[in-house]
Amino acid sequence: MSDLTTIVKAYDVRGLVPEQLDEATATALGAAFAQVVDAPRVVIGHDMRPSSPSLSRAFAEGVARTGTDVTIVGLCSTDGLYYASGALDAPGAMFTASHNPAQYNGIKMCHAGARPVGQTSGLPEVRTLAEGFLDDGLPEPAATPGTIDERDLLTGYAEHLRSLVDLSGVRPLKVVVDAGNGMGGFTVPSVLGTASGLAELPLEIVPLYFELDGTFPNHEANPLDPKNLVDLQAAVREHGADVGLAFDGDADRCFVVDERGEPVSPSAVTALVAEREIARARADGETEPVVVHNLISSRSVPETIAAAGGRAVRTRVGHSFIKGVMADERAVFGGEHSAHYYFRDFWFADTGMLAAMHVLAALGEQPGTLSGLVARYGRYTESGEINSTVDDAAARTAAVRARFETDGVVADELDGLTLTKDGADGLEWWLSVRPSNTEPLLRLNVEGADPETMARVRDEALTVIRG
Repeated sequence: MSDLTTIVKAYDVRGLVPEQLDEATATALGAAFAQVVDAPRVVIGHDMRPSSPSLSRAFAEGVARTGTDVTIVGLCSTDGLYYASGALDAPGAMFTASHNPAQYNGIKMCHAGARPVGQTSGLPEVRTLAEGFLDDGLPEPAATPGTIDERDLLTGYAEHLRSLVDLSGVRPLKVVVDAGNGMGGFTVPSVLGTASGLAELPLEIVPLYFELDGTFPNHEANPLDPKNLVDLQAAVREHGADVGLAFDGDADRCFVVDERGEPVSPSAVTALVAEREIARARADGETEPVVVHNLISSRSVPETIAAAGGRAVRTRVGHSFIKGVMADERAVFGGEHSAHYYFRDFWFADTGMLAAMHVLAALGEQPGTLSGLVARYGRYTESGEINSTVDDAAARTAAVRARFETDGVVADELDGLTLTKDGADGLEWWLSVRPSNTEPLLRLNVEGADPETMARVRDEALTVIRG
């Protein structure tokens, strides 16, 4: 009996090639996906991994077997696939393993309009059908098989992003971009440069690792790990750049460093973009635009949203949760600590490129430095996420609650446990502990009014968690 539970995760497909994900499995998943989404056409893209072209073609053949037409957009970023799904109003599948090492590949799927296919929106059904096809054979070909055509949507993607953020009038900026040999090396020249024939912008791009290479010869394409930012930080300082941008492997996330080479917190980016999107929505007549953030974003995020005249909505961690809440609330923008940024004008999907363009616009519309621009969003001290291996996550969580839940501490269980203590002058500290869905881990995040408070709460919590 085939069992795809090891590679079909809560939000996507991810596994070793070819041990867990091969062409036969991709074909079965394609036929299953076509049946679940039940649409006349499916759009398929892939990243630069060596296995991506053959796996995506096998998936396309599975889709076409059911009588569903296929449009292959070829090389693209994940947000490029979301653009294709939105612009063509068709379900989509993106072959990528994001920031995972070279031996992995995977599939991110979406309904028409870039709406997610996940744990509660069709992915278990895709898995079950695919397992049956692997065991019992693929379904009989439709009387009229679907057609498979190819279409280049890179220029349309670049034009759409430029229509949302106008960079033509900013002051000249020197921008170092580390693509990590991932899809940013494909999209940045078209969106921020002239590779697609668009007008030149007042940006001098200094490229790092733009060569598409799914073996990642220079460093992992995972900017969340500080060691993968070292080359970008050094290049920003060396070139006297105004800003540095780092994209992950499939270029749907973007990390920012300032002119000193210091990382800019994703919470600060969320706050900055939120202000801009709220201002734009209010100018269009919205009275209280909604911005969504997850519960481990800095306290500065909801404070900034409120001060800008918006309404902050707090969600669980995870893109399916934030996308669902955004759609329900018609939110103009959403941000996560992991550097995923979501936009109503981008079908509520995440696009690191659009967030980067907002940062460039905000920086280029004023004369100061990026560190000065974002300083007001950094009034608290964040620990970052700290993982601990535990035998009993529930017991350790209860122990944290018992240790910290004293007078004046407010608890909530939206996602794990969050404890918050406010004082007369505002936030003193908050902490969040969340169990991993897939590993014996407890994830701790702490924020304090100052470095000393954060360190004290963090260290006390880790002592309780690690026993």
